[in-house]
Amino acid sequence: MKITHRKYVEDSLKNTGLECLDLIQLHCPPTEVYYRPEIFELFDRLKEEGKIKNLGVSVEKVEEALKAIEFSNVTTVQIIYNMFRQRPSEKFFAAAKKKDVGVIVRVPLASGLLTGKFSNDTQFNKEYHRFFNREGAAFDKGETFSGIPYDIGLKAVEELKAVFPDTENLAPIALRWILDAPELSCIIPGASKKEYLNSNITAMDLAPLRDDQRTAVDAL
Repeated sequence: MKITHRKYVEDSLKNTGLECLDLIQLHCPPTEVYYRPEIFELFDRLKEEGKIKNLGVSVEKVEEALKAIEFSNVTTVQIIYNMFRQRPSEKFFAAAKKKDVGVIVRVPLASGLLTGKFSNDTQFNKEYHRFFNREGAAFDKGETFSGIPYDIGLKAVEELKAVFPDTENLAPIALRWILDAPELSCIIPGASKKEYLNSNITAMDLAPLRDDQRTAVDAL
């Protein structure tokens, strides 16, 4: 495994033409990896060699995130966090802040559910994880639609629309809700079309959610 990680880093340097990678992230390694300190020690060697500046991990579970930041060379954690999946704020955020670890949010729109644009009539390509991984058959059950059954998610979104009645597109509000957390460094929402990118950017211009709106989201 050491050889593989080193090869990935060196191949990335070669492919990009860079002398050093600012951040290399291990994407959702198996839980047992967090109990193998020799893997994390390898990245110290790569840092000493000037090939990377920082090491981060992308995780599926809060427990993995907490274990990851026990290693002093882990400087960022990429984690699933959104209106439907709030557990990271209960345990992990405070620990990350204490250790000055950057928090990168992924799946912020719950695989698109929180855009408010899906319905029972929405058809997904059979090659998309929204179609084939609803029950977690291919990878972590808690990732696609944040682990929520699709029909229940649709009902929850309708209730969200009632909390924000003057909004056709819920995506900027869902992103604003995340941005309101002071422990976060950045969000990486998907944007397969230019219009989605422009929509996501507007979240930065929105005012923070009111207390009554956050309370309603939490209750939902």
